[in-house]
Amino acid sequence: MSVPARPAPLFADIDDVARRLAQTGYLPDTATATAVFLADRLGKPLLVEGPAGVGKTELARAVAQATGSELVRLQCYEGVDEARALYEWNHAKQILRIQAAHGSATGTDWDQTKTDVFSEEFLLSRPLLTAIRRTEPTVLLVDETDKADIEIEGLLLEVLSDFAVTVPELGTITAQRPPFVVLTSNATRELSEALKRRCLFLHIDFPDPDLERRILLSRVPELPERLADELVRIIGVLRAMQLKKAPSVAETIDWGRTVLALGLDTIDDSVVAATLGVVLKHQSDQQRASGELRLN
Repeated sequence: MSVPARPAPLFADIDDVARRLAQTGYLPDTATATAVFLADRLGKPLLVEGPAGVGKTELARAVAQATGSELVRLQCYEGVDEARALYEWNHAKQILRIQAAHGSATGTDWDQTKTDVFSEEFLLSRPLLTAIRRTEPTVLLVDETDKADIEIEGLLLEVLSDFAVTVPELGTITAQRPPFVVLTSNATRELSEALKRRCLFLHIDFPDPDLERRILLSRVPELPERLADELVRIIGVLRAMQLKKAPSVAETIDWGRTVLALGLDTIDDSVVAATLGVVLKHQSDQQRASGELRLN
C-alpha cells in the first residue's frame, strides 16, 4: 500500500517554527523547533519523551494552534483497545435497526439488513480513524503512549506506516491529508524498537533557568522580573531534591499566578510554606522541602 502524498509543509523553516510556537505561548529551544520542522518536512511522527510536566502534550497543542490545525487526541491508558483507539460499531443502534427490519410489515431481506447495519451510519470513529479521515490540517496527539498495552503499539505501527485503516465491512480508508503526529511518553516503560524506528525522537527535560524565566514571564507578564527570578531559583532547588514528583513548568506558572494573586512583593520562608501546595502535591515532598529549603 502506498503512503499518501504529503500536503504542503506547515512551516517554512526552523525559525518559523520557533516564532509561531512562541506566538502561542510555547517557547521552544533549538532542538525542539528543529524536531518539529523535520517531522513536518519528512512526514514522520514525532515521539516526545521526558518527565511529566515538561510540556510534551503542550507542544502538540501549540503546533495545532500555530498552524490552525484541529487537535485530535488519543489518551492512552492501561486497557485502551482498538475499539477505543480506532473505531467500533454502534451496537445499540444496529440492534434497533435489526428489530425494526424484523418487525416491518413489508419484510426486509436479511442480506440487505446486514449491509445496512455495517454501513457508515453505524460506524463510530475513534481518534485514530477520525484523524485519518479529516481533510483539513490535523494534529494527532497520542498521549502517554507508554501507559497503553504493547498490543496498541502494533495498531499504531499499522496506522502510522500507511496512514490507512482497513474496516473489513467497508474496505480501506486512506488519509487524503495525513495528520502531523505527536506521540508522548513519560518513559514508564520502554516502547518497542519498531515504533521508535517509525518516529523522530525528541527528549524534553525541564528548561534551564533562563528559558523557564522567559516562559513564566510570557504566561504571567504582570509578575515583576525579580519575583520571577526568585521563583525559578526556588523551583530549581526543589527539583534537585529527591522528591516523588518534581514541580512541572505548569506548576511554576501557577506559582507565579499565586504570588500575583496574593499581591506579594517578596518571597520568604513564610510565603513558601503557605503556598508550597501549589507546586508540590505529595505530603512527603512538602515535608522534605519544608525541612531542607531555607531562603533566609
